[in-house]
Amino acid sequence: MADSHGRPPRMNREIERKFLVADDGWKPHVIETLFLRDGLVATFGGGKVRVRVASRPVGPPIAWVALKGERHGIIRSEYEYEVPVAEAEAMLAEFCGDGILEKARHLVPHDGCIWAVDVYGGMLAGVVHAEVELDESTQQVSLPPWVGPEVTGQPQHSKRTLVAASTAARREARRRSAA
Repeated sequence: MADSHGRPPRMNREIERKFLVADDGWKPHVIETLFLRDGLVATFGGGKVRVRVASRPVGPPIAWVALKGERHGIIRSEYEYEVPVAEAEAMLAEFCGDGILEKARHLVPHDGCIWAVDVYGGMLAGVVHAEVELDESTQQVSLPPWVGPEVTGQPQHSKRTLVAASTAARREARRRSAA
């Protein structure tokens, strides 16, 4: 089973850097696109439990539950488990409500790494991040020309903050339509 970046899973840790995207130069280089629905099931300290359903243009959807520990620099503990899609959909509905993020994840190779360019939809339309998972925290990375400033570890670019912003925007939209 590949992880949500299209790579074979690694045991118990995630080493990841996140960037803003400066332009569309990545688009001609996409090798695969996944359509993801993410929901935070629980948060604790600096960690979280996330459920994700991934659809691909070809083949059946797949789903994961991930437990992620507190981030220390670019490293955090991570445990991912494949779950039946129907169960993941039930978890999204029961535990995540308005806090479900939708995005297209485009996998883009560059200089020996696979970059994940996440283009958010729905209330977060217009938000675009690029992530690269590394094998070691000291690994040097050649940045593609379409990558903008690094935002690794910046709270305003965390999934938790994006979910909160999306949820607040949906509630406000419902409040306005009810008034």
